[in-house]
Amino acid sequence: MTDSEIISEKQGAAGVLTLNRPQALNAINNGMTRAIAAVLDAWEKDSDVKTVVLRAAGDKAFCAGGDIKRLYEHGKAGAHDLQMTFYREEYTLNRRMKLYPKPIVALVDGIVMGGGAGLAMHCSHRVAGDTYTFAMPETAIGLFPDVSATYFLSRLPGNAGTYLALTASRANTADAVAIGLVNAHVPSSKFSELTQRLVAGEAPEAAIAALKAEPASTSKMMEYANFIKLCFAPSTVDAILGEIDEAGYAGMDFATETYDAIAKNSPTCLAIALRQMQIGPKLELDEAIKLEYRMMSRMMKNADFYEGVRAVLVDKDRQPKWSPSEIDAVKLADIEPFFAPLPDGDLDFGA
Repeated sequence: MTDSEIISEKQGAAGVLTLNRPQALNAINNGMTRAIAAVLDAWEKDSDVKTVVLRAAGDKAFCAGGDIKRLYEHGKAGAHDLQMTFYREEYTLNRRMKLYPKPIVALVDGIVMGGGAGLAMHCSHRVAGDTYTFAMPETAIGLFPDVSATYFLSRLPGNAGTYLALTASRANTADAVAIGLVNAHVPSSKFSELTQRLVAGEAPEAAIAALKAEPASTSKMMEYANFIKLCFAPSTVDAILGEIDEAGYAGMDFATETYDAIAKNSPTCLAIALRQMQIGPKLELDEAIKLEYRMMSRMMKNADFYEGVRAVLVDKDRQPKWSPSEIDAVKLADIEPFFAPLPDGDLDFGA
């Protein structure tokens, strides 16, 4: 099957899926979600396909996320149903990939953010190339980390998930290997060889093991692992900032950078993201996805989403006016309604 935005090919023992929207950094839309789901359905029943390979065209991004600007436009037009159709199909695909009965090997290089993380993190085998750059930047645009981030970020060691959720900071290949965002690093120049090994029928574990290498870069997250573990332990965003501020006064540049990264994000979304990280480890995957769908249904009607997207993607002035604007103004009671069951019922995976 060939589509302008998705290419699927059977090659030997592998089914190779290529995200083919490089001009848009492979940002995922409804058509791509549906095409991937259809191909996975077909390949599940195809005995010739032993392994699925998920890769991307272009050298800048694996997938930079969902088509947020389109969702913004739908919301401005009052088309809440179209917004939630996108999220329902995206979340259902993420779950399908996580539960897929055959190995899915994601070859991830360049930018992997938001919805791109949703594709990669639900694959059974995640391989990072040399330019891998992971981020969940949602709190910076008036959203919260979704695509099951409640589940996978909250399970990262040493409060690394909380750090990534609140700061919207980027993790490189070395960070990803160290904290478990990926299973291994394989040099980008070896991605083709890895694919050919899978095409030839080699098991993913063996093929990856034969080509994996130590990342050339260093991990800043590991360098400051103790700082992240301690400073991101408090139960409120305000208290976390207080811990970071003390480290900043002690002369740690990383602390100052971290404080500033958090302080510019939506206070409401920061509080929501922290709550996600607190409750996430207790939730099964389906529970986390259903919870995020509830939250997203409310967030698509929240002013901070439209202000964040305006500031970053529309007017591009990078000066969002959050409501409320102060982090200490947001209390737990203010965000609890985002997590409440939907009047019309929760997301139904069988629908």
